[in-house]
Amino acid sequence: MADVKISGLTTKSADMATTDEVEINEGGTSKSVTGANILGMINADNLANIDSASTGLSNLGGLAAASNLSDVGAAATALTNIGGIGAATTETLTNKTLGASTLSGAMAGADQQISRVNLLDYGEIHNAIGSTGGGSQDIDLELGNSVGATVDTSTNTFTFSNPTASDENCGFVLYLTNGGSQTVNWPSSVDWPSATAPTLSASGLDILVFSTIDGGTIWHGIVASTLSS
Repeated sequence: MADVKISGLTTKSADMATTDEVEINEGGTSKSVTGANILGMINADNLANIDSASTGLSNLGGLAAASNLSDVGAAATALTNIGGIGAATTETLTNKTLGASTLSGAMAGADQQISRVNLLDYGEIHNAIGSTGGGSQDIDLELGNSVGATVDTSTNTFTFSNPTASDENCGFVLYLTNGGSQTVNWPSSVDWPSATAPTLSASGLDILVFSTIDGGTIWHGIVASTLSS
């Protein structure tokens, strides 16, 4: 939308007659709206009311969504009640080039591809399970690809859930403390070197790495370090 310049507009007051007409200029074209329309918008205390008051203001070219309100603000200081007009909104970007940007919150990639990326000072979310307490313990990949757990109490059976799709490599690192202190059962989908599960440390930290390229049908497991300290 072209910038809309309003001239001759009074400030918020009862002095403006509803039959008065105000001339605006949009892209070099002069147009006019009535005082009733203008007063309704100036007196609005929220965007919903502004939208209602602007129903008859088609000549304003969508003022309630304007990105430049400097001329309006100068002519009608009471428009500070609008507040949110011109503020950032959620937009869908398609084939856009972004310059240097800083995120102010989490961004969900929705399993979409990002290519040609240089990573600097990055981290991975760590899922700190803590004590497993025996029984079944799920490792949910949606909670992080770095996982920490401590085996205690009784036999522990691990399960793995929510890997990425079968056309992608998905992996995680498990920092397992005192894994040899109790019997640990792994998913039947885990393939170990020489088809033999590792002997874990009864007291200490072992680091294990798991990866899959078929959505978890087969997990390849290796021990990266035992008694790591």
